Amino acid sequence: MADWEIWLTILALGLATAATRASFWLIGHHIAIPKRVNEMLRYAPACALAAIVAPDLLLAPGGQIHIGLDNLRLVAGAVSIAFYVVRRNMLETIIFGMAFFTALRLLHIF
Repeated sequence: MADWEIWLTILALGLATAATRASFWLIGHHIAIPKRVNEMLRYAPACALAAIVAPDLLLAPGGQIHIGLDNLRLVAGAVSIAFYVVRRNMLETIIFGMAFFTALRLLHIF
């Protein structure tokens, strides 16, 4: 590819990105989102987070599902969920979960 083609591609992708993101500012106030859709969108961040975290907890490095006490990530995740149910504090849960996972790895408990 020539240099001008690379720069043209970068410019086109930048404009496409800016247009899609700016569209919400430009026409967002003129379009009403139905109440049902708005209620469903409340759960989108939790679903996205689950889609990112669940494979990391459940899959072994080879890609097979690994459920058992020797899966330290899954054990730490389950304990972290229990901690969150009791405490209801996300920052404390993250700190506790990472500390618990690190302790499991260092102490070779399972």
